[in-house]
Amino acid sequence: MRISTGRKKIRVGDLLVEAGAITEEELQEALAYQKEHGGRIGNVIMELGFISQDLLVTVLTTQMGIDFIELKACKLDEEILKLVPENLVNKYKAVPIGYDEMNPNVLRVAMVDPMDINAVDDIGIATNTQVEPLLAMEDDVMETIGKYFGNSQAMEAAEQYRREMESEGLTTAEEEALNEDIENSPVVLLVKQIIEGGVRQRASDIHIEPLESSVRVRYRIDGALKHVMTYDYSLLSGISARIKIIGGMDIAEKRKPQDGRITIMVDRREFDVRVSILPTVYGEKTVMRLTSKDGLTKPKSALGFDAETLKVFDGILSNPHGIILVTGPTGSGKSTTLYTSLSELNTEDVNIITVEDPVEANIDGINQVQVNVKAELTFAAALRSILRQDPDIIMIGEIRDGETAQIAVQAAITGHLVVSTLHTNSAASTVTRIIDMGIEPYVAGDALVGVIAQRLVRRLCTSCKQARLAEEDEKKILGIEDMDEDVVIYEPVGCTLCGDTGFAGRIGVYEMMPVSKELQAVIARGSTADVIEKQALSEGMLTLKMGAAKHVVNGITSLSEMKKITYETGDEY
Repeated sequence: MRISTGRKKIRVGDLLVEAGAITEEELQEALAYQKEHGGRIGNVIMELGFISQDLLVTVLTTQMGIDFIELKACKLDEEILKLVPENLVNKYKAVPIGYDEMNPNVLRVAMVDPMDINAVDDIGIATNTQVEPLLAMEDDVMETIGKYFGNSQAMEAAEQYRREMESEGLTTAEEEALNEDIENSPVVLLVKQIIEGGVRQRASDIHIEPLESSVRVRYRIDGALKHVMTYDYSLLSGISARIKIIGGMDIAEKRKPQDGRITIMVDRREFDVRVSILPTVYGEKTVMRLTSKDGLTKPKSALGFDAETLKVFDGILSNPHGIILVTGPTGSGKSTTLYTSLSELNTEDVNIITVEDPVEANIDGINQVQVNVKAELTFAAALRSILRQDPDIIMIGEIRDGETAQIAVQAAITGHLVVSTLHTNSAASTVTRIIDMGIEPYVAGDALVGVIAQRLVRRLCTSCKQARLAEEDEKKILGIEDMDEDVVIYEPVGCTLCGDTGFAGRIGVYEMMPVSKELQAVIARGSTADVIEKQALSEGMLTLKMGAAKHVVNGITSLSEMKKITYETGDEY
């Protein structure tokens, strides 16, 4: 990004140094990083942690003499958006906001680079207005473009593809060959738009579903599915064929389920897309799981631990050997917790090896093994080989059977730290599940050092959440003992910032059970999950219900979100 004031061009980096916001050394480091990875220098300086977004905005707006606009908070008018041609919107990363209230001839435009004279001139000529540029963050601009222009681009590509198919009267085989050959064909652009739209709207999954006479596209955002597009049924075969090609699947096979994998770059970030195709009565349904390569390796602070939970988490991780289990249903953030744990433990003096199906994110300095059933490389087979590789820490993607559990326990007892996941409802029931898999209770007690059960709840949007006093039965649910005490809780409302859902983002709820000597003795006796939980609670463990209640009382989430996860775990009110 360059800023031009008059005829003299000033670089943003130099401007930040002059303002004393960053040092010359930090600028040079950012420039070196930019050379290797690309991106605008302002964003790079923020990514590297040299400056906060607020300070960057303050310095730039002060120096440029223009205003900053938070695009997410703007309710955009479709008619205003149509004023600027789409090619200019994408070329200059500029979005029209509306006319100036005082002067209807002035069009206010949110721009990533508001000092780009060519952009201001081109938009002014195209709209026949005087352009007032405003500074907006690049991520916000790209998300807005994806949200408001992505659908129209996708619909245009879809319509063009449908017309081509009709006019050429191609057979299915010819159609598939055409899709394979033409990189810029409408169906290629359509699939690209669907995936990019999902990324920019923070979707974790994209569902492409054949209905009786149409194709529905839905995004899972913050755990809830949202309908985004509907296409003509004739597009289904083209979309499926394109996804099979880029996912490395068999394009001719339509009767069996298939799995594939795609790597895609969106806005300079690399995403790993796991694809599952399933034949249904109306055709093939596709689900794509989106994972950012850097999204799984978060700092501990980003997981939602409070000071108390963080202390327990660090205590569990500090064990030199034993088994640490992370449990919860699919999509509860187990992989993120596992990868965060591994990143914490990843130092030069330890040998970390993982066995995963599939490998979800690549981490420097860790040896990662992909399970391959066809080549007879199962979890158990890989584990046996790994034990001969002199490991210090072993990560097993999931303990699925007794054989894997047996090897994991043996590895833990012989001086290795084993980290893995399991699908159970609570920390205590995880112990009994391991014993059900054929592990002797006294061995399980000896091997386990900590169990973390977790769920994700949606965060309330900070801009529109509404406070109210909790009623008596709600206080009971929250575990409030003093019924006369006034307890403030918050409800979701919905605004432009959160897409009218009332929620923005998610946060983890954790049940951490470190295995003490006393708990070890209880497990070794072959006790039930209830007895194990009772002992853990007497040692200070917080259940998922207690953790969720804390978030409700602190105004982070709503009571309805808490109920979702606590009913799941079998808690009764």
